[in-house]
Amino acid sequence: MTLSAPVEAMPVGRLRIANLPRLARQHPLVFVGGGLLALLIVLALAAPLYAGDPLNMDPFKRLRLPSAEMWFGSDNLGRDVFARTVFGAQISLLVGLISAASAALGGLSIGVIAGYNRGFDNIAMRVMDGLMSIPTILLAIALVSLTRGGVGILIVAITVPQIPSVARLVRSVVLTVRERPYVGAARCGGAGLPKVLWRHVLPSSIPPLMVQSANVCASAILTEAGLSFLGAGVPPEIPSWGNMISTSRLYLAVAPLTVFAPGICLAVTVLAANLLGDGLRDLFDPRSKRRR
Repeated sequence: MTLSAPVEAMPVGRLRIANLPRLARQHPLVFVGGGLLALLIVLALAAPLYAGDPLNMDPFKRLRLPSAEMWFGSDNLGRDVFARTVFGAQISLLVGLISAASAALGGLSIGVIAGYNRGFDNIAMRVMDGLMSIPTILLAIALVSLTRGGVGILIVAITVPQIPSVARLVRSVVLTVRERPYVGAARCGGAGLPKVLWRHVLPSSIPPLMVQSANVCASAILTEAGLSFLGAGVPPEIPSWGNMISTSRLYLAVAPLTVFAPGICLAVTVLAANLLGDGLRDLFDPRSKRRR
């Protein structure tokens, strides 16, 4: 989901702590999605304290039903499904958050410069068109085949195709804001380009960038799971929701939680990121909520 057009966004500085109760009533999606995502991050970071060992294999305990020892049962290699599901959240959230932050930073830099420099704009947008034509899965498979793979390569493969959409969004905002009267007044007042960008252009770009980043995070988590399912993501020994579903799909009838546990966690995480993105869009652009 992307913003179709630049809007007059609410400055982030106006969101004060005193307004949080009112904002929670008016924009519950922000707090539901953000709170759920924050809870998942905390549970993932605290996994070593309560989740057990996700790598320990015991063939005598393979495909066991849920019990007090293994809450979600065990997989075909006798590994604790609950531990692997919790530790798998670390990989998915790490890839999603870093990919979103990297795409936002790269897209912001390119979009701001392209919006103010026509020569750079002509070159950069053609490069962005080329990057948008590269499927994420094919790029990841190519990078994995040329290297040993791993989380870093996976993040690069997911981030690169996401930068063009962010860059185009920021560029559209910059092209609109640069024509505003207050920007012209700042120039006439002797403000240099860096000051104009910092004081007037960037504050208008941050709200739509935050919305887009939440959507990129959700897309990155789904892409990571899909790539891991296909074997082009993280190595099989590292717990990831995608490779857990891939290796356990043959045992769905015998041990359904080996597939349902990571699948439900994946769905909840993506839902939380999408709810946060929708809530931020309504918060910064009230007109979008009235149009629905």
